Amino acid sequence: MINELRSGFLSFGLYSVGRTNLRNILGLIEKLRPQDCGRELVRIGSPGDGGYLIPDDLEDIEYCFSPGVNRTSDFENDLANRGIRSFMADYSVDAPPISRAEFVFDKKFIGASDREGYMTLQTWKDKYLKNYSADLILQMDIEGSEYEVIFNAPNGLLNQFRIAVIEFHYLDRLFEPFMFSILSSCFEKLLHYFYVVHIHPNNGWGSFKVREVDIPRVMEFTFFNKRRAGKPQPRIDFPHHLDADNTCESSIVLPKCWYPAVGGGR
Repeated sequence: MINELRSGFLSFGLYSVGRTNLRNILGLIEKLRPQDCGRELVRIGSPGDGGYLIPDDLEDIEYCFSPGVNRTSDFENDLANRGIRSFMADYSVDAPPISRAEFVFDKKFIGASDREGYMTLQTWKDKYLKNYSADLILQMDIEGSEYEVIFNAPNGLLNQFRIAVIEFHYLDRLFEPFMFSILSSCFEKLLHYFYVVHIHPNNGWGSFKVREVDIPRVMEFTFFNKRRAGKPQPRIDFPHHLDADNTCESSIVLPKCWYPAVGGGR
């Protein structure tokens, strides 16, 4: 009967999939719940889209790698004001919207392989800082390609980032079993080296909810390397007082299933 239903859907150009067990999704969400690791969060970049909350631990960091430029360079501009240079890459634009001596731009997408129009994160790093071993910052907003970049990145390179800010797309597809296995594996790789210290839903994309599991489709995650973190404690102050909407659409705050039930939220 199930196969007959699937064949019927396909005959109309539709494809049916099962749904991920909600317990599995909640188990992943529990691992991703933001932690207070002993550093205050500061906002770097604009007060709206293009600004991110990161731990106040920038001392001795010289460089940021920032794939995905599009229309704003406020984050990198703010870092430059603090003495941090940024390597930027985006094939869809010809240059960053702000021109500074502290910016080095490549007209390339960052992806899972080196090919025309693309290069890997490791190739990019080696192009400019091949033997550099000090801590770095990663800020990545590449419209869904973040998963292939993370899977391709060597563990040693990931661990070199003290702070990583990554906008994850298509998170509602955690409800699809096949995509859950891919997305959850990506997060597990990051969680080996990092704590999540902040999550901010992008209010321009909406959210998807099944019973108690509420997942904004696009969210900005801030990761802090375990090498620098103090003893983690669950964070419950959501929304953070420095959070700001990305667009003029209705606000989306982090749903309650993403942090402990005690306090927080609105």
